[in-house]
Amino acid sequence: MSRTRMALLWATLGFYAAIVAAVWSTSWLVSLDWQVMLFRPYKQWPGLHAFLDYFVVLGQRGPTAVLIAAWLVWRCWRQRTLRPLLVMASALLLLNVSVGAAKLGMGREGPHYANVIGSNEMFLTGDIFPSGHTANAVVTWGILAYLATTPGARRTLSVIASVFALGVGTTTVYLGTHWVSDVLLGWAAGLLVLLALPWCEPLIARVEGRLFTLRDRLRGDAGPYGTLPAADVAPRPVPAAVRRGGKESRPRTEEPAVAGARPGAVPRGMAGVRMRQPQPGRPHPARPEHPVQSVNSR
Repeated sequence: MSRTRMALLWATLGFYAAIVAAVWSTSWLVSLDWQVMLFRPYKQWPGLHAFLDYFVVLGQRGPTAVLIAAWLVWRCWRQRTLRPLLVMASALLLLNVSVGAAKLGMGREGPHYANVIGSNEMFLTGDIFPSGHTANAVVTWGILAYLATTPGARRTLSVIASVFALGVGTTTVYLGTHWVSDVLLGWAAGLLVLLALPWCEPLIARVEGRLFTLRDRLRGDAGPYGTLPAADVAPRPVPAAVRRGGKESRPRTEEPAVAGARPGAVPRGMAGVRMRQPQPGRPHPARPEHPVQSVNSR
């Protein structure tokens, strides 16, 4: 979690709290909600209604989650990792818990079920504050930018996610299913989830490791390359030097084999010849010690 991300997180959290306080106190924001609702944008521009009915689906959790998950599955297969899917699952879990709790806790009625003109319609039987479509659009499309591996791809995907998030939010206001303040709070709620994702990365890494371990156990593997059959496992070679009684001694080596000779026989022409063994501290007779002279010194 960088300082910039932490600053954005606290700023977004302050914006979230300010929107809730403005609606709770029935401030100018509630007046704006009613003005836009009574304006009825869907009646002012009826030609857009058919197209926006389909466009708003890009903010529904089911279709967008399936669409994004299909691309993330392909990416997991290419990169041999489960992180993209686990990041998306963590983001959707945080989204459902945070937005769902806020909806049920504040119980605000939507524009079509409003009771008193000018009231904030809070703590009743509704569940539209904040806008779930808007928050879901921010999270599901923002996941693509969060998982981008290059700065250029991250900028491009951030622009695409912003277009979808802004479009879905304004579409719900056009259709009359949400107040303006619902959409503002939905944008803040979705952005809070994206900004908080780095705190979930350690848990995501542990879950991924355990899932791979479970997969290896089910397959009978001991690692990424599996296990060798029992017949293919060779014993470890005996070390060249074996310490015995504090002294270092080397294991006996076999004599070179000669074709047609008996084991232990002396090769022809070597009978009676005694091989001199080098003594410790004395140079080998075949290799006398002489100072090394360079070519220039000759």
